[in-house]
Amino acid sequence: MPDRAPQPVDRQLPTDEARDLISLVRDIAQREIAPTAADEEDAGRFPREIFTLLSQSGLLGLPYDSEYGGGDQPYEVYLQVLEELAAARLTVGLGVSVHTLSSYALATYGTKQQQVEHLPAMLGGGLLGAYCLSEPSSGSDAASLRTKAVRDGDDWVINGTKAWITHGGVADFYTVMARTGEEGPRGITAFLVPGDAEGVSAAAPEKKMGMKGSPTAQVHFDGVRVCDERRIGEEGQGFAIALAALDSGRLGIASCAIGVAQAALDEAVAYATDRRQFGRPIADFQGLRFMLADMATQIEAGRALYLAAARLRDAGRPFAKQAAMAKLHCTDTAMRVTTDAVQILGGYGYTADFPVERYMREAKVLQIVEGTNQIQRMVIARHVAGSEGR
Repeated sequence: MPDRAPQPVDRQLPTDEARDLISLVRDIAQREIAPTAADEEDAGRFPREIFTLLSQSGLLGLPYDSEYGGGDQPYEVYLQVLEELAAARLTVGLGVSVHTLSSYALATYGTKQQQVEHLPAMLGGGLLGAYCLSEPSSGSDAASLRTKAVRDGDDWVINGTKAWITHGGVADFYTVMARTGEEGPRGITAFLVPGDAEGVSAAAPEKKMGMKGSPTAQVHFDGVRVCDERRIGEEGQGFAIALAALDSGRLGIASCAIGVAQAALDEAVAYATDRRQFGRPIADFQGLRFMLADMATQIEAGRALYLAAARLRDAGRPFAKQAAMAKLHCTDTAMRVTTDAVQILGGYGYTADFPVERYMREAKVLQIVEGTNQIQRMVIARHVAGSEGR
């Protein structure tokens, strides 16, 4: 592999604390994550000890309130941390994003008592979360979910199956959307379910083309009993909570995508600088230089787009349209850039001796998770042109 080390991304950070935070993340990424990423992904090994380290380092609750163990960091900073982690290993970056998504409902809609009781362990106590919205028959049409929660005295009894759950089978808690009332979005309620609750089980992880170290599995809820104190928000508010969480979660996916794309560009530049043909580095040939220029431009544009959306969020302004745009653009960019990186490396790019083939396989899933890019286009069009059938 090329010996040329990539230059760190020149980041615009709002505070000295944020700059120190990025330095810490880069150190952890370089020492603890990147060196074993390829071998562990190939073996399909989930790096639970890395998430424990991240929790101990205060990196699993960055955008949440320090009163409950969070980091008090704006999304502008949190997303750049995700990008650094994803560049080292997407399983880790995406895992932190999913954990943050899973904590959102309680951190935003939970009662004070719920937050005091549960958030410290979720944000800084070593726990890892999973977000349960999709089902085998309801993916993009999430409002048609069938998992049911039925009231039984002071408890709820949950029955159903969730699908495509990141951290399914290894999570310590699940944020579960279940039907408690009428059909459609108004009959859905959110619950916080312990991972070890009786009746919770996971199927064997899906066999995927990429991100093999991140378990994705169906999670079964068979008569799972939870007390009403674990209901998040009001009855029937679950779908609104889920959508609000996804707006923020899409920014996490966007930043992870730029991390993967940046890693692919760094590898392509290092290879093109070292590889010589016809007596000179292939980076001297105009056709290849133009490819590198386009890759770098797409990455910078994606980074600017997700940061602009994050700054809207941090300012308390609407950002759903910009989040959908960022998720769409950044994940499409990751797919283009990683494909071009494979092309630049030629035959070597198609082998597992270099990481770009892994980056390309991983980039594909980012166009699918947390709302496919076709769904993002529908969201954006609704903001731009209004609802259909007016």
